[in-house]
Amino acid sequence: MSKRLNSRVAFVTGGSRGIGAGIVRRLASEGAAVAFTYQRSSAVAEALAASVRAEGGRAQAYQADAADTAALTQAIDDVAREFGRIDILVSNAGILRLGSVEELSLEDFDQTLAVNVRAVFVAAKAALPYMGEGGRIINIGSVNADRVPFPGAAAYAMSKSALKGLVQGMSRDLAPRGITVNNVQPGPVNTDMNPEDSDFATALHGVMALQRHARPEEIGAMVAYLASPEAAFVTGASLNIDGGFAA
Repeated sequence: MSKRLNSRVAFVTGGSRGIGAGIVRRLASEGAAVAFTYQRSSAVAEALAASVRAEGGRAQAYQADAADTAALTQAIDDVAREFGRIDILVSNAGILRLGSVEELSLEDFDQTLAVNVRAVFVAAKAALPYMGEGGRIINIGSVNADRVPFPGAAAYAMSKSALKGLVQGMSRDLAPRGITVNNVQPGPVNTDMNPEDSDFATALHGVMALQRHARPEEIGAMVAYLASPEAAFVTGASLNIDGGFAA
């Protein structure tokens, strides 16, 4: 594995499992010092950090609920204080609340916005004072921003569509500082939230060109590219990695 990210400091929200863990492992394998947040299970988070360190990487876990503005901002401040700066921000924390317009509660709607959209903005505002030229802001969206071939996902799809506009606008705001801003939009990924062997997965595969789930490490590879010097000319983009889900 190349060390394209040597001496870089990364902050990943929701990094203890699933896609987040794949991102943490990949960034660390490429030389970055990776701080990541988790919401509940300290044992899972610490196990991931220990595993990364055992492989020669650098990783540290911080407890913070992405929907809690004060906690998320404090975690970013703590990381910047310990490591001196933040070069790469990956907003990965997200929730999925399914339900038709008639059924979905306003509480679930508001929570979807709080985690999937507002927390992304909060994290960026908190990290920017510690980010210099060459900084990278990368959000984990969803291919459902472009296509929703099943019912019950209106609020979730809306939240991920919002990230596209946010990224386009932020890319204009931050270009003078030499900071790029992009979305990664995964299709189905094999995690405990969306396992590849479920009945729902079979239905998803039916609308895909590649009829399988992605692996978390495949999403991590896309994020690592966007975080690298090779992606210096990529900004304001929403990049699908979806096995042809939106094709």
